Amino acid sequence: MKKKIFFGKKFRLGKEILKSRILLVLFAVFLSFQIGCGVGEGSQKEFSNYLNQIFKSEITASTLNMHYSLAHPENYGITNYKVTYGNVSADRGAETAVVLENWKKSLKKFKKKNLSVSQQMTYDIIMDYIEREIPAGKFSLHQEILRPSTGFQSQLPVLLAEYTFYDEKDVEDYLKLLSSTPDLFGKIMELERKKVEKGLFMADFAVDDIIAQCSNFTQNPESNYLLSTFDDRVDGADFLTPEQAEQYKMNNRQIVTGQVIPAYQKLAEDLSSFKGSGKNSGGLCGLPGGKEYYEYLVKDTTGSELSVEDMQEQTKSQRKKDLKDLAKIAKRQPEIGTKCVNYQLPTEEPELILKDLQGKMQQDFPAPPDVSFTIKEVHPSLEEYTAPAFYLTPPIDDISQNSIYINKSKGDEKMQLYTTLAHEGFPGHLYQNVMERSCGLEPVRSLFGSNGYAEGWATYVEMQSYYYADVDQDVSAFLQKNQSALLSLYASADMGIHYDGWTLRDTVDFFAAYQITNKQVIQEIYELIVEEPAHYLKYYIGYLEFLNLKKYAMDKYQGEYSDYKFHSALMKMGNAPFYILKKYLAEYWELS
Repeated sequence: MKKKIFFGKKFRLGKEILKSRILLVLFAVFLSFQIGCGVGEGSQKEFSNYLNQIFKSEITASTLNMHYSLAHPENYGITNYKVTYGNVSADRGAETAVVLENWKKSLKKFKKKNLSVSQQMTYDIIMDYIEREIPAGKFSLHQEILRPSTGFQSQLPVLLAEYTFYDEKDVEDYLKLLSSTPDLFGKIMELERKKVEKGLFMADFAVDDIIAQCSNFTQNPESNYLLSTFDDRVDGADFLTPEQAEQYKMNNRQIVTGQVIPAYQKLAEDLSSFKGSGKNSGGLCGLPGGKEYYEYLVKDTTGSELSVEDMQEQTKSQRKKDLKDLAKIAKRQPEIGTKCVNYQLPTEEPELILKDLQGKMQQDFPAPPDVSFTIKEVHPSLEEYTAPAFYLTPPIDDISQNSIYINKSKGDEKMQLYTTLAHEGFPGHLYQNVMERSCGLEPVRSLFGSNGYAEGWATYVEMQSYYYADVDQDVSAFLQKNQSALLSLYASADMGIHYDGWTLRDTVDFFAAYQITNKQVIQEIYELIVEEPAHYLKYYIGYLEFLNLKKYAMDKYQGEYSDYKFHSALMKMGNAPFYILKKYLAEYWELS
């Protein structure tokens, strides 16, 4: 949450989430494979073939996920596939556990020592995923597909609006997906009914938020942006004749107005009928098995091996350090508060800011490939429930497609806009994605990894970007330490609410200790955290884990250490849980 606040001052906060890239929701139908005779020797080629089998089965389980991952699936041997959003079932946890056991047996037939370093790392990443997910099958009903800010129904409109048409089949796939939306929402509601039966349904305020979001999206059906964005895309499709384009436009209009809009309306109606069914309006620990689920969710979300208690201690420690640094700056510069309000940046044009960041970052980061990007604005109907900014990841076989969305309603300006663009663009999400794609990693790696790595990296470089801005360095330091400390409060509140069972009263008392006393604002924070468990941790704990890894590298390499080499090694390794990054750092350090 990017806010114009400083500790010791009152502030106003709307109900919004941290800026976030769009993450595709994958309801995968897992398939297992048998390894042929002789593969036990673990040849690199056979291992690569096996990984490609996994990749093809996983990527085709959701057409939406496949399309955002591959611009040209035919180049990966994918020509026949079912057009589907994916499988939604309350039984998927048990089914997945059986398949993952088969994966585990198959992987163990390979001898790791015979694999390349990159393949060994991939082996460890997949094995880590298996070991984490097998026992998590019992939590299938604890997971929430519908969330006000990061739920499937929230992300779907943007993903549909950005669905690229490379050829006519893409247009046809898109329309088939659209027409299957009512069926998908029906299956999701079947899950919600089972959650009601098990006492796991969401709080009433979460229901109200989702209903309001659906209402915003369904207002003025005849001018819904899924109509105009589709028209623009088919008009620009040179593989379609004018007659074909007009026919597709008519088909799309019929589906959007006749199926998609009614599906959102029915979703809101069905959820409304369940109001009052939620047995818990607090953190996950108030649900049966909820505390254990939160421990799993935190580990899965952050990619960290730290216990929740250790995360709480490290968060508290970093906050104490940041507040101490803020006090030092304030003592040295009594007018720092005024300076932090009245400073000016040379430009607030997003394109020029990104160009500035690209140039300044190269003292600390390897130069990125030459890629293009576009800056877009969030549609008004999605502003209230969309992050201040987000980045859409490009297909792994076409890194030229990079879109950063700015939510004008959130009011980012000056340093907030500058650091937001660093988070989403350079050296944040855009940079990390194109660097990872250009390092020749196995395609299957795009399906695994940690949200804590992705958002932790973007937060880590966001903090560094304060010092790239053309302002007084004390202003940069004060704003950065303030932002870090603020994020730590949200992280502590997340763990307090979901792990320790903080009530709203407890949360009010916690923030009051830091002179944040607006009860309405704190209630909004509390409800948001209840709705989005562990959401803040992927940012803040991910950020702390990068600081931990950096300290490890500095201690290990001492005089040989440089930020440039550290960042270069990370980009070559790609997204992975943090203990695996630490394990392989030495191997990649030599290549940096």
